[in-house]
Amino acid sequence: MTTYQEYQAKIAELQNLAESARREELNKAKEQIAAIMREHNLSLSDLAGTAKPAKVSKPRAPVPMKYRDEATGQTWTGRGRAPKWLEGKSKESFLIK
Repeated sequence: MTTYQEYQAKIAELQNLAESARREELNKAKEQIAAIMREHNLSLSDLAGTAKPAKVSKPRAPVPMKYRDEATGQTWTGRGRAPKWLEGKSKESFLIK
């Protein structure tokens, strides 16, 4: 019967084999990439320039206030959820002219 320690030793051996296989694959891939770059006369800076520049967005202009509660001075743009001070009341009476 195989013991726990023997299994651990086999696992360690397999991990070492896997790591060396991975290193070999990476080296082979690097060689292929270097060969293609030499063939097409490419440099690392040529590859770095392929990404699209980040899109710059303009800051939005503030939305003007549309409604005002004269008693408290609170305002609302008319966008989004209506404020509590406007519940059950006519919006037209709070309209800023």
